[in-house]
Amino acid sequence: MTVLSVNVNKVALLRNARDIGIPSVAEAAQICVEAGAGGITVHPRPDQRHIRPSDVQELAEMLTVEFNIEGNPFSQVGKGYPGFMAIVRQAGPTQCTLVPDSPEQATSDHGWNLAKDGERLKPIIRELKDLGMRVSLFMDPVPDEMARATEACADRVELYTESYARAYAAGNVDEEFERYALAAEAAQQLGLGVNAGHDLNLENLGKFCSIPGILEVSIGHALIADAMRMGLRKTVQEYLRVLSG
Repeated sequence: MTVLSVNVNKVALLRNARDIGIPSVAEAAQICVEAGAGGITVHPRPDQRHIRPSDVQELAEMLTVEFNIEGNPFSQVGKGYPGFMAIVRQAGPTQCTLVPDSPEQATSDHGWNLAKDGERLKPIIRELKDLGMRVSLFMDPVPDEMARATEACADRVELYTESYARAYAAGNVDEEFERYALAAEAAQQLGLGVNAGHDLNLENLGKFCSIPGILEVSIGHALIADAMRMGLRKTVQEYLRVLSG
C-alpha cells in the first residue's frame, strides 16, 4: 500500500500564532503514527513561519516511522535558522526531499528545472546519500525530465500534484491524470521510486493512487483541515482507508 506521510507544518503554524506550546507538533505527529501513518513530513523554511529547527530535532529523536524533511538545499541562513542543509545533517531523516521553493513563496509551486540546477544538486545529493538518507526530487509531471533526475543520482521523484488536483476539482481530470501516469511510468522504468504530493485530499487521492507503483504521498493542508471536522486520529484512518483501496 502507498505510504501516507503526514505533513505537520500546519500544526506548527497554529502553535506559532500564540507560541504557548499548543498544539504540540510532537503530540500531533505521535497521534498520526498511532493511527497508522507510515511517515511524518516537515518543510522548514527560513522565516520559520511554521516548523522550526527545534521541532525537526524533537521529531527526529522520537519518530519510529519514516521521517521526511522537505526544503530547498540552497536556502540562506537567517536569524535562528541555520540553513536547510544544517538542519538535515543534524536530524538525519529517512528521506530528504529537495524542493526549489524560494523564501517569498506561500507554498511550493513548481518542480526542479534540472537542466539548470542538476549539476549543482549532484554534490548535495551525494552528501545526503553518504549520510544514509534517501533523496527525492520535487518534479513536475514531465516524462522526459525523469532521466535528468536519474542523472542527478536521485533515488526518487515526488510528483507535484497541484495541476492534477485542480483538474479533478474542475471535473476534467482525465488528461492531467494521463500526464502523471506517463511521468510515473517513465520514472519507474529508469529505476526511480515515485512519491507524490500537493493538494491531494480524500476526494482525489484514490484515483491518483490508482497509478501503479506510487510509493508515498505527503499530505498536510487538506488532512489537517479534515481533522478540524473529524479529529486527527480518525482523519488519518480515513486517508489510510482510501489508500488501502
